[in-house]
Parts: sequence; C-alpha cells; structure tokens
Amino acid sequence: MAAVKAAAKAKKPAAKSAKAKKGPAKAGITQVKKSAKIASSRLEDWGPVGLPEGRKVAKLRGMRMIDPETVKGPGMGIWECSPGKWRRQVMSAEFAHFVKGRAIFHADSGETIEIEAGDSIYFPAKTGGIWEILTTVRKNYVLI
Repeated sequence: MAAVKAAAKAKKPAAKSAKAKKGPAKAGITQVKKSAKIASSRLEDWGPVGLPEGRKVAKLRGMRMIDPETVKGPGMGIWECSPGKWRRQVMSAEFAHFVKGRAIFHADSGETIEIEAGDSIYFPAKTGGIWEILTTVRKNYVLI
C-alpha cells in the first residue's frame, strides 16, 4: 500500500511539468485574504508615482498576485499609495476595492469621486484623471 502511494506521488510532478510546457501559463484561482492587515513592509517598494502634481510626491507599494506579463489573463494584486497628487497612468480597464484610506479621483471627464475604505470602483479603459491621496490608501485591483 505504501508503495502505491509513493508511486502516485512520484507521478504528480511529472504531470505538472508536462502541462507547463504547453504554452503560456494561465492563472488559477487566486484569493487575497485580509489585505488590509498585511504590513506595508511586506509589500514591494514600487517607488514614486510617475507623474506627480505638486511638491509632495506619493510613493507606491504593492504585490502582484497575477502579472499579465508572465501569465495569460488579467492582472491582479494589492496596491498602496502614500498621500500626494498625481496623474493616473493605468490605461487598462480596472476594478478596485479599497480596504484602507481616503482619496479623491478627479476624472478628466469632470467627475469628482470620493473614495474611502469599503468602496469599490470600476474605471473603463483609458480613464484619465488626477489622484489626490488624502491618507494612505490600499486597494485590491484587477486590470482587465
């Protein structure tokens, strides 16, 4: 009986490696648990925002759970930003759920959207505007 279990275990890695050779990887089920409680120090330092507005330059931290550059499909992760004002650069459609902080998004269309922990938002592709981060925000995002 033990030999049968050992043989079954030995076959599993071979099946996985054969699957991985068939082309670009696809993301499986991915869950983000209690992202508001993850220490900022556990997130990657992504540096300053790309297009700051004013003297206070916001800094980004995050964790890519699904990176569209390495797997086929949408991008997903955790994004955190310190206070400051800057131009949004993501041109993909995006769904986000905010778990910490407060911000205002000033859309190029003229809309002003106040966001706080517990809010969810959808940005259509090519949505431009200015982020105004009032207190450090954190969101779970999906780039579509």
